[in-house]
Amino acid sequence: MSIWEYANPKKFIATSTPLVPWVMGLAVAGLVVGLVWGFFFTPDDYRQGSTVKIIYLHVPAALMAINAWFMMLVASLIWLVRRHHVSALAARAAAPIGVVMTLIALLTGAIWGQPMWGTWWAWDPRLTSFLILFLFYLGYIALWEAIDDPDTAADLTSVLCIVGSVFAVLSRYAVRFWNQGLHQGTSVPVATGGRTVDDVFFVPLVICMVAFGLLFVGLVLIRTTTEIRARRMRALEARMRR
Repeated sequence: MSIWEYANPKKFIATSTPLVPWVMGLAVAGLVVGLVWGFFFTPDDYRQGSTVKIIYLHVPAALMAINAWFMMLVASLIWLVRRHHVSALAARAAAPIGVVMTLIALLTGAIWGQPMWGTWWAWDPRLTSFLILFLFYLGYIALWEAIDDPDTAADLTSVLCIVGSVFAVLSRYAVRFWNQGLHQGTSVPVATGGRTVDDVFFVPLVICMVAFGLLFVGLVLIRTTTEIRARRMRALEARMRR
């Protein structure tokens, strides 16, 4: 079985529809367990107090904000190379989810940073690159809405996605690029295998990260299916007008 079979809209819908309830069910269960465990059954940090518990929203949201853009990048490249409409529609479907994740990360970061830094905002490299990524998300969505021809819109938004990927990379690795930033280092540095989070906080954090990932996948599947059906309806309406 080839992965390219799922470029067929009918195949994609037939495969994704039965998966969605399972994925969303696991996501909701993970969110409930992870957030309740993290917020109510973990101790306060000896330096940050109860403020540290916002990590269970901030870190998973920030992770998915960046990974959502990378998913859009892969889908956009597939569109540019192979011209599969499902990939372009999947990228479009992921953008609103990504912008919400980015907004959650920015807001929770401000709430977390205020008592630590004494300010709601600082022009820290990671914060700044994240803000720019948020603006790229908005620009991506606006560009899709501004162009009537779907193929032209997919082409231009794919180019924008490639350009915006620079800031997605900066958002992920800004702390390593600029050591003078206020933002703390990565809590779970996968590349090095180390981490700066104690076990008592780490387990519910991982559950929340997995749950956010499943939530993203489920929402992308739902929205991509909706985009496919909306495109079909527009095509039928165009034929009826003729």
